[in-house]
Amino acid sequence: MAVEKSSDHRHGINYKQVEKSSTFRQLISEKKKFIIPCSIFFLIFYFSLPTLASYTTVLDGDAIGGVITWAWVLAFAQFVMTWTLCILYTRKAAHFDQLAQKVLNEEGEPRK
Repeated sequence: MAVEKSSDHRHGINYKQVEKSSTFRQLISEKKKFIIPCSIFFLIFYFSLPTLASYTTVLDGDAIGGVITWAWVLAFAQFVMTWTLCILYTRKAAHFDQLAQKVLNEEGEPRK
């Protein structure tokens, strides 16, 4: 007869204990401090183009040589912003992975 494990202790990990550990709380705190501001910045920057283009004439002015308007500059800047945020997150994720591994090691479950 198979015995079901409780929801707080699966795959050899006691999730209640992990949740109480200072390393896990540090991991969650650091992720929030990084992800929330980046997400807010992304959403504001992303929605600035359609908002400014639809409701103002701010982006209608010439930016470069009478051919390229500020709308095109902002649109290109969004590509740069997206790549920049992706690169920053990829670099920061390595630190998050180290903290996650430390949490697993403290629990006694080495990463495979």
